[in-house]
Amino acid sequence: MRLRSIVDSLALLACSVYCTIPLFWLVVHPFIDHWRKRGRRAFSLILPTWAVFIGVTFFLMWPHRWARFYANWWCWVPAAFLFCLGLSIYRQAFRGFHHSQVSGLDELEPDQHRQELVTSGIRGRVRHPIYLGHLCEVVGWCVGTGLIALYVFLGFALVTGLLMIRIEDRELESRFGLSYREYKARVPAVVPRVGK
Repeated sequence: MRLRSIVDSLALLACSVYCTIPLFWLVVHPFIDHWRKRGRRAFSLILPTWAVFIGVTFFLMWPHRWARFYANWWCWVPAAFLFCLGLSIYRQAFRGFHHSQVSGLDELEPDQHRQELVTSGIRGRVRHPIYLGHLCEVVGWCVGTGLIALYVFLGFALVTGLLMIRIEDRELESRFGLSYREYKARVPAVVPRVGK
């Protein structure tokens, strides 16, 4: 198998995972009252559902894995920058953020986890830095490979991500009230303001 084929397949798989993350949360947030009754056992249904989303998106795009806008190994230079930027954002996003907050356990078991609104560090610049990290990674794969399928994934992720952010903001506002509304008014969702 040629190197480009291996890289393209890896990119397709990576973007199938990244671009279905909003679908994972769309299964959780709108039905949070239902999932809270199950607690962490809800993951036994939510995770397989997400795996199906990943599999479906991967296999829908698999026949189109050769279609590309361009093929140029030099495009991996800006792609590498985007990957590094995404990893840096992840590192900052996980600093001071407990795994229960990232995994959704805080939402599923609110009485068993300390409910804390984190607004420091990178969250002082963007409310949803993990989504920003995902976006950098997906754009990196798009730029590096030039695959049309990945740009389709990117469009899908942008639409579902914007919907998910609205739902997540609503859920956070119901949990944290006025302090979240004030935070939301002063800090952008995903793209940091220039010069701040």
